Amino acid sequence: MKALVVGASGATGKLLVEQLLNMGQEVKVMVRPFSKIPDKWRNNDQVSIIQATISEISEEDMANYVKDCQAVASCLGHNITLKGIYGKPRKLVTDSVRLLCESILKNSPDKPVKFVLMNTTGNSNRDISEPVSFGQRVLMGLIRALLPPHPDNEKAADYLRLNIGQKNAFIEWVVVRPDTLIDHDKVTEYELHASPTRSALFNPGKTSRINVGNFMARLITESELWTKWKGQMPVIYNRQD
Repeated sequence: MKALVVGASGATGKLLVEQLLNMGQEVKVMVRPFSKIPDKWRNNDQVSIIQATISEISEEDMANYVKDCQAVASCLGHNITLKGIYGKPRKLVTDSVRLLCESILKNSPDKPVKFVLMNTTGNSNRDISEPVSFGQRVLMGLIRALLPPHPDNEKAADYLRLNIGQKNAFIEWVVVRPDTLIDHDKVTEYELHASPTRSALFNPGKTSRINVGNFMARLITESELWTKWKGQMPVIYNRQD
């Protein structure tokens, strides 16, 4: 299987690429020009490097990039700086998801392409009834109004839920929702849930980036796991001892 990973130079994207390579997969990595790329990627026949700014890629070019891929994974996010939070492009994740999906649809692949989107537990799955406290609803409303990256994450997931839906002939999707991200060197045990089991704001859990990368890679490579979670927004937490 060959997968395209966008946001591959980010903290989680790099780990996803490594997990896929460890599983014997071919990977196309899309990174911004001048991004730091591990030397071992440049010297690996299993890796193809695309250096481009995704917001400047045409649908035709993207269709060519994804044409031979059976999976697409997005680990795109906004840099935690004033420019990253309030500067352009404000809809980086949403616009990228739309571009990728429209490019896949343009190709009309013989089999559905797996699309895995990294998101956040702060975003509710509105396909199902997820309990959210009044206090969290109020605070999330403020976050939505004041921090553009949050509505961007919401709209990106909504594009998959509403525009692609559950019965698309060319795209199947999973939205992965980690909680507070932390760094670990190795994959550890983790838990998967259909909905959050704790408040993302008032009682957050922890999720190591390498566990997110592992889960996303397993979704791409393990048919049974994919069948279990496709069309859903699983939440991932590190398992607590």
